[in-house]
Amino acid sequence: MKSEAILNLYPTVKTVETDIDGNIKPYDSDGNLVSIDMSAVETKATELQTAKDNEEQAKVDLKASAKAKLIAGEPLTEEEASTIVL
Repeated sequence: MKSEAILNLYPTVKTVETDIDGNIKPYDSDGNLVSIDMSAVETKATELQTAKDNEEQAKVDLKASAKAKLIAGEPLTEEEASTIVL
């Protein structure tokens, strides 16, 4: 998630490498090392992870809602219906 955060925060960064010691090295399109603020990267990585987790939970909740409505014989919303694999 840190690499994604770096790419989001620093548009000049084109590649992110991690060495064997876990040091993150972001490079621009010319292969030059780009200076970054790791505190900002950590904050953005947490934000991205939270958004991903929330999206995954919303999918789980939507499927559960669709299942409960099917069992109860209630109509599904279009979004709930699209979660059903036939």
